[in-house]
Amino acid sequence: MTQTATSNYLTPGINPVAATVGMFDGVHLGHRWLINQLKEQANRLHLKSAIITFNQHPQSILKPGSTVQMITPLDLRMQLLNSTGVDFIITMDFTPELSQLDSTAFMTLISKNYGVKAMTVGFNHRFGHNRNETFPDYQANGTSLGIIVEQACEYSGPAAPVSSSIIRNLISTGQVASAAAKLGRYHSLSGKVVHGQHRGTSLGFPTANIEAQSGTLLPANGVYAVRVITPDTLTRNGMANIGTHPTFPGGEPTLEVNIFDFNSNIYGEAVTIEFIDRLRNERTMTGPRELTLQLATDLKNAHKILSESLPKL
Repeated sequence: MTQTATSNYLTPGINPVAATVGMFDGVHLGHRWLINQLKEQANRLHLKSAIITFNQHPQSILKPGSTVQMITPLDLRMQLLNSTGVDFIITMDFTPELSQLDSTAFMTLISKNYGVKAMTVGFNHRFGHNRNETFPDYQANGTSLGIIVEQACEYSGPAAPVSSSIIRNLISTGQVASAAAKLGRYHSLSGKVVHGQHRGTSLGFPTANIEAQSGTLLPANGVYAVRVITPDTLTRNGMANIGTHPTFPGGEPTLEVNIFDFNSNIYGEAVTIEFIDRLRNERTMTGPRELTLQLATDLKNAHKILSESLPKL
């Protein structure tokens, strides 16, 4: 098991903490609502605040061979959790052994190893091997272990309902603007720029092919208005295509982005793409001429979306 801290390094038994536990994939508005309640509990009890999360998605351990596409890979999840202002972030390896612990054993573990003296539990969160246990069971466990257990109230803001599964479904079906409203930010992914077929250049729309981080959730195939953080750390507008290029049969699935007013050589470097809105589905054109005309329309529509006053997320 590993642990990281956003300020002073957490030493078990020295820094008593109020903690919340979860995967926090996406670090969406519901997660931030819960974390704010954790911070309130910690302040009220004069404790440090801590988030306990996992390096691996539990489903990858509980269902071996399954692939879980993450809204936020671990490095981005840590950055977003760090931005919440909690005192400590503790990361644990989710192992088969850990999955077999009941809630009492798990609470005993985090009390002993991480000095947990209080917990804020999500309104519908379940932990421990026995999924039939409910909040009163956690409270009873806490009483026996000297842990104060409180239940957070459900997020009821304008984006409700919010959950990682809802957001994952929105992204996977291309509804990135709706996903952004629930995330409180635009869905983003990072990857290295690699060589492609260079077909876009021949059509007058040069693109950077992106090798996305493994396990990162890609939006549905289609064309999107995007913002791109380039290696010079500037944020630029662009449009991205995800798909197999059906106009040119035999193409492999790719993610490529046309960065507006940008012609630097960035092969081998990393960029980050923020998905603002979906422009259209991927579809087969009659040939290069029709595709070029469609790309010109896409460019115009992307400029319109990106030039408008985007909502402050």
